[in-house]
Amino acid sequence: MDGEDRRLDPLQSFTVNSFKLDPVKWRDLVSEEESQVMLNSFFNTQDYWTLFICQHPESGLSFSLHFPTNVQTKVICVSKTGPGVLTKENTRESLIIQEVQGEDTLSFIIAVSEQVTCPLLSNPETSSTWAAGVAEEALRFMGRQKNEALVMKAHIEGQTFLPHPGALHDDALHDDTQKLSDMKLLHSCDSMIIEWAELVSEFLQQHSSQPVLDGLKPLPSEEFNFWRNRLNNLHFVQQQLTSSRAQQVASIVQKAESVYWSTLRDIHRDVQEGLKEAEDVTLNLTRLQEKLEQVEQVEYQQLGPNMAAVIEEVRQVWIQSKFYCEPCRMVVLLQEICNLFIQMSRKFLRVEEVMHGLVSDPAPVLDDVRLVIQTLQTFKEAYSQCRTQLESQNQSWDFPSHLAFSHLDNFLTRLHSIQEVLCDSLQLRQLDQTVLSGVSSRMWTDVVQGVYQDFLRHVTALSQSNCDPTDPDDQSFQLHLDQFQVQVSDLDRQLVSVLSRAFEDCCVSSSAAKLVQMFRLILDRPLIKDQLHPHLIRLVEMVLVELDQTELLFFSQREKSETFSRFSPSAAARLCWTQQLRLRAEDALNSYRTVQHLCVDSGESQLVLPRFQNVVDLLQDFRDHVRLDWSRQLDSDCGFILEQPLIRHSQQGMLEVNCNHELKGVLRELRCVSREGDVELHPHTARLLTCRDDITHSYLSLSHMVSCYNQVVSDVLQVELPLIQDQQHDLNQTLSVLQTNTWSYEGVQQLVEQQRERVLMFHSTVSKARANMDDMTGIIQGWAELHLLQHSGESLLEGGASEQSYRQIREEGQQLLLLTQVNRSLYGTEDSSESWIRYLDHIDDQLQHGLFQLLLRSLRLLSDSMNPQTCRGPLVAVRLQLQETGSVFEPSVGSDLLKTIITDIYRAASLPARISMSRHDNIQKSLQQSPDLTALEQEVMHHVVQVKEEAERLRAGLERYSYLWQSDRKEMMQEFLTYSRQLGADKLEAEEAPPTLKDFQREIESLHRLSREVTHLDDVIILNGWLQVDLRPFRDSLLSIIHDWSHMYTEYLLDSVSDSLQQVSRHADDDDIDDDDDDDDNKASSSSLPLTETILLLEAAGIQLPEHLSAQLQC
Repeated sequence: MDGEDRRLDPLQSFTVNSFKLDPVKWRDLVSEEESQVMLNSFFNTQDYWTLFICQHPESGLSFSLHFPTNVQTKVICVSKTGPGVLTKENTRESLIIQEVQGEDTLSFIIAVSEQVTCPLLSNPETSSTWAAGVAEEALRFMGRQKNEALVMKAHIEGQTFLPHPGALHDDALHDDTQKLSDMKLLHSCDSMIIEWAELVSEFLQQHSSQPVLDGLKPLPSEEFNFWRNRLNNLHFVQQQLTSSRAQQVASIVQKAESVYWSTLRDIHRDVQEGLKEAEDVTLNLTRLQEKLEQVEQVEYQQLGPNMAAVIEEVRQVWIQSKFYCEPCRMVVLLQEICNLFIQMSRKFLRVEEVMHGLVSDPAPVLDDVRLVIQTLQTFKEAYSQCRTQLESQNQSWDFPSHLAFSHLDNFLTRLHSIQEVLCDSLQLRQLDQTVLSGVSSRMWTDVVQGVYQDFLRHVTALSQSNCDPTDPDDQSFQLHLDQFQVQVSDLDRQLVSVLSRAFEDCCVSSSAAKLVQMFRLILDRPLIKDQLHPHLIRLVEMVLVELDQTELLFFSQREKSETFSRFSPSAAARLCWTQQLRLRAEDALNSYRTVQHLCVDSGESQLVLPRFQNVVDLLQDFRDHVRLDWSRQLDSDCGFILEQPLIRHSQQGMLEVNCNHELKGVLRELRCVSREGDVELHPHTARLLTCRDDITHSYLSLSHMVSCYNQVVSDVLQVELPLIQDQQHDLNQTLSVLQTNTWSYEGVQQLVEQQRERVLMFHSTVSKARANMDDMTGIIQGWAELHLLQHSGESLLEGGASEQSYRQIREEGQQLLLLTQVNRSLYGTEDSSESWIRYLDHIDDQLQHGLFQLLLRSLRLLSDSMNPQTCRGPLVAVRLQLQETGSVFEPSVGSDLLKTIITDIYRAASLPARISMSRHDNIQKSLQQSPDLTALEQEVMHHVVQVKEEAERLRAGLERYSYLWQSDRKEMMQEFLTYSRQLGADKLEAEEAPPTLKDFQREIESLHRLSREVTHLDDVIILNGWLQVDLRPFRDSLLSIIHDWSHMYTEYLLDSVSDSLQQVSRHADDDDIDDDDDDDDNKASSSSLPLTETILLLEAAGIQLPEHLSAQLQC
């Protein structure tokens, strides 16, 4: 049949709507050869009454003449309502099409058979028109189909269903004779017993080890479920065998003496034995199941402590169960428990984290892998202990252990491989920040970094492989792992080359030890360890050489005093030296310990510790001898110190601590003794050591006291000495007690403190007075640095003396008086005492000297600033002014030019009050009589006279322009208009000649040249290097005068232009004038200046015509 067969229309419509199929897929399905065979068998024969249409996730849509198994999706069931061939006319009436879920398919078949097909076939009215035997055959077929469905449904539910003969009816129970004679019924019962025997035998032959034999990895839960389901199924079979129908079958075959009666009894026996076995096994596995369920709930870190309890439950099953104590079953159970622990371990490790940890941070993953390995090893150890215990009880497990742990051992092997990779990653990651030192350090460091980068590339490639490293059956990961190990071995060989060169560059054991410490994890790798073994042995040899050198140094230097420190006692220095030698030996030993675990079996390694102990023993013997001699000599020195007085007077009259150097040496040795701790103490040493802190404190106090006293005495001034003599005499009397008491005196610390307070008080008083004296000296000396003169603008004349300097001198003078009063209080003297008067006179002398230096500096500064050879710039500024009387200087350059400044300088000496009580004259008057100051003042006045002469010569040179401001411009203009020039001495002999335009042009150009000349005069002129003359006022006034002269001429020309334009205008307005008049006008016009040339001359002179003249000119 093909896709165009009309009988398929109901199926196509229902199937396409139910599965929401594309019609093309339906046509492709029915066009397949296998589908056409099934459709022909269903539509054209009477052998098949049901057709199934289902859709599998893998294979897609398909037809089936038998009920599909393991189908979870919906199934379309197509059933016939009667026998015969289906045609396109009766197809819709003869088919029942229904959609059911996959698990309800068998229930649907059973329901259709019981409620539809079988009642329909059993109805005589329905089958009256059929051929003989067709209805019976169809009924038997549907009965078989229903029984198969019931058996299959029970099988799916984990039960064994025993079908009943179809010919067995309830009414047959009442007629035994008829039943016995019914051979068909007997045959049906015999067939059912055979089928029962097959079903029960098939069920009883099922074994929990079948998943293991099939290559699966079942868990203990499957074992527990197997026996629980087996027990439930056996109860279900037993119920069926004891049912009324099963008893009826048994009665029929027994009475008929059928050969299958014994078979039925065997079935009963096998079921009973199976029940006993299942009940025993289920009971004994319950505690193990509960324990494993508890174990599954705990954290993986707590799994190890529970392993022994799990094995103990397994042992109890072996001991207590009558049916489960078989090696094969115990092997299967142990394998399933191993599978459970493997599953928990893989879940704990997480594949993604294992692969990611290879690249990012292998340490946490490595810890997890080690935990898993340790946990699983704990399980195997618990198994071994349990097996040993059973052997001692003659109940041993007589099966090889590898049968139970083969999969677990494979998993552990894989974990060890992962652990090795993680260790490699952790070890080689320390190369990241490695920096080597030596001759070729940069090159070898680059090689190491290259090795590290290659390793990162390899480990990244391994982590990116799409494999499950925790699955021992995944061989692809093992291939990647083998390739990675080859790559790492190559990197190890490169590291061996680099490290060999690095070890060769090490000349001492400490540098080699640092190299070992730097690569401590790398050196544990087998290949690197084997290749570098000669270099490690060389390190051990260097350690032995350094120990020999330490011993040789000890023997060669122990008798030389210059060997020891000059800043420590000889004995202490010897002990310190031997301690340094010991530390040197210990450093060599520490270098050896870094490689001790790498070369334990070498002969050189066995010599290091005895050699080190020999050196230590030599040093210790020497130290014991030094301590013995030291304790004797120190006791003698301490006895000497205890008998010495505390202080004494030196030959220079100063105080000093008695036996200063010896005391400091003893104290230093006592400090060394207390640090050593194992030096024998004799009586004097012990006594001094017990009070060492007190003596040290007293010695420091005495040293401070003596220093303060000597400072006062050595720095005393002659005028100060009478003021402190009485205090010093009293202090010397009190200090005499320190010269009579020794260091053995009991109250030496209190005594020293009392005297120290008196000396410090005396020192403080004198120090404060001297500090005040220093302040006064500083104030007075500071005056010499004052800038007494100041500039105001460009002139020193306007500034004069600085008022700020005056105020400072005045205020500091008052401060001097105040400080003298403070010192009088400190010295405790009277104003009338002779010593105090001399003290004030001393300060007053300093005051007068300071003021003298101030005046001297100021006058010298003024003189130097006026000297042409030493001046650095203008000192005084004046201006040259042009007045009606002529040019004058402002201010005037004369003898009074700097008189005010000199007066201000001398005035500074009158500002501070006198300090002396016996001197009352004025300091200023005294200083004015000083020859040095007078000489400087005369030198300044000499410079003033010189600059005055220069100023007069400058003014005389500018007198050449005097005619400009001295002449009368109106008179001069009148002369020009009369004679066309300026008259001089020949005024009476000149002839009148009116000026022409050329004469005007000559005068104007002459004034312009004069203006340019004046403009180029200097703004400022420096005379003698210090007098600045400002010519700008004079120049500006002179230019103004020249401008007035020029304006006089141009104004006349403008008037001329104006007159000419007025004449031209009047001439144009008079139209009736005759020719004679015209000749007269032309003559009059020619007598004036030419209009056009006059305008051009004005423009050349820079004069613009007024607007009214410009307007007339345009008209």
